[in-house]
Amino acid sequence: MLLLFTLVLLTLPSTMVSGGNLQSSTAIATGNIAKQGCKTHCGTLTVPYPFGIGVGKGCSLDESFDLNCSSTETPPKLFYGSGNIEIYNISDSEARVSNSIGFTCYNQHGNVTQATDAWTTFSTTSPFTFSLKNKFTVIGCDDFAFITGTNFSSGCWGSCTKKNEVPEGYCSGIGCCQISIPKGLKDYGVELSTFDNHTKVQSFNPCGMAFLGEEDSFKFLGASDLNNITQFLDKTISNVPIVLDWVIGGNRSCTEATECKGNSSCKDAELEIGGYHCICNEGYEGNPYLDPDCQDIDECKDKNPCFGHNCSNTPGSYSCTCRPGYTGDATTAYGCQPVAKDSKFTIMVFTIALALGLLAIFSAVTGICFVIRKRKLTKLREKFFEQNGGVFLKQKLKVPGTSDAVTIFSTEQLQKATGNYSEERIIGRGGYGVVYKGILPDKRVVAIKKSKLVDGTQAEQFVNEVLILTQVIHRNVVKLLGCCLEEEVPVLVYEFISNNTLFYHIHHISGGMSWLSWENRLRIAAEAAGALGYLHSQATMPIIHRDVKSTNILLDDNYSTKISDFGASRLIPLDHDQVTTLVQGTLGYLDPQYFNTSQLTDKSDVYSFGVVLAELITGQKPLCAYRTNEDKNLATYFVKSIKENRLYEIVEPRVLREGTLEHLQAVGELVKRCLMLEGEDRPTMKEVAMELEGLRKFTTHPWVQQQIHEESASLIPEDE
Repeated sequence: MLLLFTLVLLTLPSTMVSGGNLQSSTAIATGNIAKQGCKTHCGTLTVPYPFGIGVGKGCSLDESFDLNCSSTETPPKLFYGSGNIEIYNISDSEARVSNSIGFTCYNQHGNVTQATDAWTTFSTTSPFTFSLKNKFTVIGCDDFAFITGTNFSSGCWGSCTKKNEVPEGYCSGIGCCQISIPKGLKDYGVELSTFDNHTKVQSFNPCGMAFLGEEDSFKFLGASDLNNITQFLDKTISNVPIVLDWVIGGNRSCTEATECKGNSSCKDAELEIGGYHCICNEGYEGNPYLDPDCQDIDECKDKNPCFGHNCSNTPGSYSCTCRPGYTGDATTAYGCQPVAKDSKFTIMVFTIALALGLLAIFSAVTGICFVIRKRKLTKLREKFFEQNGGVFLKQKLKVPGTSDAVTIFSTEQLQKATGNYSEERIIGRGGYGVVYKGILPDKRVVAIKKSKLVDGTQAEQFVNEVLILTQVIHRNVVKLLGCCLEEEVPVLVYEFISNNTLFYHIHHISGGMSWLSWENRLRIAAEAAGALGYLHSQATMPIIHRDVKSTNILLDDNYSTKISDFGASRLIPLDHDQVTTLVQGTLGYLDPQYFNTSQLTDKSDVYSFGVVLAELITGQKPLCAYRTNEDKNLATYFVKSIKENRLYEIVEPRVLREGTLEHLQAVGELVKRCLMLEGEDRPTMKEVAMELEGLRKFTTHPWVQQQIHEESASLIPEDE
């Protein structure tokens, strides 16, 4: 059963906020905290400009920074605007606010006894976005949940069968599951669902729960969190806030900033939507958004930083000099030494000798530490290399004809190629790793993926799969160039594909990109189907992709298709037509037969490809929170529309204008066959590819084509 959560924000006690965060909120507020005539505190909480207390009173930078102090509470509480989101603290770039938890509880018969629906949204003009310090968490042994927002959708599930198998202290997917959210998210909704209505686990886990909150503030207590919902709600509501990032400037950058006052500088926020912060320069403090601006800190006033010697304040800094009768460096503890009237030369010689001696000792210790560290690092890399199957791979490469099969990269090569795995080089994240853009010494641009951990007992199988995947040569399959086994997780190196994903081109704007015509959609579908058919039946050993979706279909500079991300792929021995695996894939694309039986076949890819075809025709996402419950899943919605003769109602208007009725009906029926519940009723990928190629090559007589387009136009509303 699916429940759509409407985030009803439950108020957390103000006492739960850590002192560290309160201190950071006062740091920005030193000096002139708020506009003249405006309140600066709500209870014990300091409110610094650009925020202001009072909705519509002009105390903030603009109305999107208005806060409301409710004096009906004891002590008073601070809320965002006119809403019910309670704010616990505000620092120079973050805020922590009240949390909420969605949950559904069941009795032993599987009937719902309690349920809370929830959602939350910040407007496009709001300065707030959800911080990456938050994680979406699902608690339960029979539950899975989706979190969806603008241009974002993901899911997570928790499962277990026995109380004593649930680990305590971390979320591993057994009873507790956690996933990250993207940077810049302003809204999200939550869907909570169950597999068997908790009938098998109700005795120790009667409820499923889901929430977004600060990762570092939450600790999973295992079975006790599963059994006592009241205790769990009290603990989480009291201790786990939601962290928000805030910026000023809307979608502008520092090049357009006018808000930063004197003795301060502007820093661009690391968000795609833009925005920036004003920060006091080093040696200054105050509110960089208000006059008087950031003021010089008198470092000599409260605590002498010169170890008892003379301290002189300077704008933004200070200087130290030795007291009379002393000479040396007053910035260090023993830098100033007494001057003897009759032995100045002796003291100078002694000082120089001491300095040289200390320098020699320091250099020797540093050299020894460097050598020890280098040896430890070398041994650790050798351990990882052996653990990840490197020795076995070298043996394989000694076999004649295999020396060029795969390139073994060193850690130093890939660190240099990615700028030491810089955050700025990240081009993608997924369930199977993080992908970086890299530039090799020969100027080749590559995609470098840090994969999931490899089980040491399966290292030999991993190496065999890498060797086979590097031999996959097809114009519509991303080429695996090599790997690095000297790190804790294997690192795979692929050719770089520059023109984003098919998902981006379909859903970025309504109707798709300008080049995404019906003819090009058919071409992309045929190329992708041909590549998958090659993997299934023509590769050295049949390969099931296992995670076919529009985000794993890349487009190169010529908009040609490239199948990517074999992180979940499985090689199928030639004498087997199916294997039993731990279920992996993406919700919305996942084959229901594989999900229910764990039996993986090439027909699982056919089902997932059918969902991609439905995306191409309709322009809709695989999971949509805005359709009715039974139609949220695009696959179900598409098949239902075909059966009810409503295909042309759900087809994207542009596709309906450009495609012929025969083509659309033929592709619709092909999608329906790909989405059959039983794998044996689905066509093979090779059959799908042949049928799509046939549709591409099919042309009609010009007057017939004109007549068909006229019939298509009659089905399109005049305002389209």
